[in-house]
Amino acid sequence: MSFSLDTPSAQTLKSEAKSLRQERALAGETLSHGAALEAVARAHGYRDWNTARAALPDRVAVPFQVGMRVKGLYLDQPFTGLLIGVQLLGDMQHMTVTVTFDTPVNVTPTFMFAALRHRVVSTVDFSGTSSALRGNGNPQMILKRA
Repeated sequence: MSFSLDTPSAQTLKSEAKSLRQERALAGETLSHGAALEAVARAHGYRDWNTARAALPDRVAVPFQVGMRVKGLYLDQPFTGLLIGVQLLGDMQHMTVTVTFDTPVNVTPTFMFAALRHRVVSTVDFSGTSSALRGNGNPQMILKRA
């Protein structure tokens, strides 16, 4: 898909339809804009374009994007880093994020032994808080824009 998070939205499907028309034109086939919209809607599992358009938002606003500088807490340890992966989940309320830390984070509760993490994957909601909790009740990750 052409949208950065593979997020289904009306704008995404319109972009795909435009790409489909261009591909067909290069192959010497003529495809109307309406026919391209119908084909893309069916490819996404909708009966037709009108059904897809009614079900999908115009655009999906996301608070975190690939390449963004982030900070927060991971297993109660402060960090700063770079967001290198974002995938919006099917419920449209959570996303899986991959963060590369600027400085490795020690994920052990004691400093007698160090287990350093350079990169982690976590599922967070749009506020940046993980629904997975640690044994002490705190979220595994709290993510904020740097």
